[in-house]
Amino acid sequence: MKIAPSILSSNFVRLEEEIKKIEKDGADIVHLDVMDGHFVPNLTFGMPVIKQIRKITKLPLDVHLMVQNPENYINDLAQIGVEYVSVHQESSVHLHRLVTEIKSKNIKAGVALNPSTPVEMLYPILKDMDFVLLMSVNPGFGGQSFLPLVYDKMDKLQKKINEYNLSLEIEIDGGVNSENAPILGKHGADILVAGSYVFKSGDYSQAIRSLK
Repeated sequence: MKIAPSILSSNFVRLEEEIKKIEKDGADIVHLDVMDGHFVPNLTFGMPVIKQIRKITKLPLDVHLMVQNPENYINDLAQIGVEYVSVHQESSVHLHRLVTEIKSKNIKAGVALNPSTPVEMLYPILKDMDFVLLMSVNPGFGGQSFLPLVYDKMDKLQKKINEYNLSLEIEIDGGVNSENAPILGKHGADILVAGSYVFKSGDYSQAIRSLK
């Protein structure tokens, strides 16, 4: 299982130090929540910050686009050199086209689902994706409580992955901690996004180890 700390919960005054610390302490991926204040009720950061982060870490960058018109971001992210990009099913009218475009840039393409969106919405294009990002909180803010409804969605998704014989990764984002991490693993999680649990822990290495 891969652990992807979300820098949304980090100390932005010491961002370089924070990223280097999670890299040293066992993180596998850096998760970047890009919010535009329209698709979700919060505004975070954009390309200038991501470009600087790319310069200070060799860890893969996982960009979660919680934005309207996500297609407008793909070329810039490709030029920066990120490894993962997820777009929301709820914000993408031409989802198959967008997934195809992301993959054409040699980026792993994922689709994110809000808690209330049925996983069945993705079945027609599962074979075209590299990963699915299931939100286990309502997107927009860090530090929210985990929603157990994601377990049923994971089971349905895993069944379809097996049926199609796919090597599709399942990523879980929201309220992840050491108590639900083992259960998420049993339900097929490959990547766990953890923000507050890591950055508010006081001991990043121990927090990451406890999730693994």
